[in-house]
Amino acid sequence: MRRVVLLLLIASLAAPGAVSAQRRRAPVKKPAAVPLKTDPADLKCPESLGTGVKTGASYCFVLAGRDPAQGVIVTIPSHAGPASLLFELHNRHTYSEEDIRAGRGYAKYTAVIGVLSMKSELLGRAAVQSEFRAARDLHERISGGAGPGGVKAVAPIGREQIAVTIPAGVEQVSLLGEVLDATTAAGHEIASPGRPVALVSHVRIEYRPAPPPRTRKK
Repeated sequence: MRRVVLLLLIASLAAPGAVSAQRRRAPVKKPAAVPLKTDPADLKCPESLGTGVKTGASYCFVLAGRDPAQGVIVTIPSHAGPASLLFELHNRHTYSEEDIRAGRGYAKYTAVIGVLSMKSELLGRAAVQSEFRAARDLHERISGGAGPGGVKAVAPIGREQIAVTIPAGVEQVSLLGEVLDATTAAGHEIASPGRPVALVSHVRIEYRPAPPPRTRKK
C-alpha cells in the first residue's frame, strides 16, 4: 500500500514538468524585409546635351578622362547591402542632311565607359555600338536647337540598358569615358581627354533603404 501511494506521489510531481516540456514555443517573428526602391538618380552632369523630344529624357555627355571628379557624378542613397545603378547608354551622332544627300551619311560608333568609385576603384564597364545610315536610325532628337523643328544637330543613336552593382557603403560613383572608335564623314575619332565619348539617360538607383540609426535612451 505504501508503495502504491509513493508511486502516485511521484507521478503527480512529474506531471507538470512533462506538460511544460510538451508545450511548443511560440515562433520568433522575423522582421519584414525592406522592399527594393527605384528612384531617379541625383547626378551632377558636367555637360548636358538637352531634353529628348520624344521621351522627355535628359541626356548627359560622358567625357573621356581618369579623374572621377571630372565625370558624371551619381549620388547613391543610403542603402543596406548592394545597390544597382541603372541607365541607358547611347552613342552620339551629328546629323547632317547635306552629308546624306552627298552620300556621306554612313557612320559607325563604339563607345565604352567605366563606373568608378570616387577613389578611382573600377566597379563596372558598359559599352554601346551602333550604325547610322538614315534619320530613322537616330534614337530621338533633342529640343532647343536651331535646325528645322527646333532640334539640335547632335542626337543620341543606339540604346543599351545597363545595370552596375554598387557595393554597400559607396555613396557616390563617377561615369567616365574610356574608349571611342567612331568613323564618320569627318573622319576617324577616338577618345580624347575631356571630349564626349557617349551619352547617358534615364539614370536610376535600385536599392534597399538602410534602417534609420538607433537612438540611445538616456
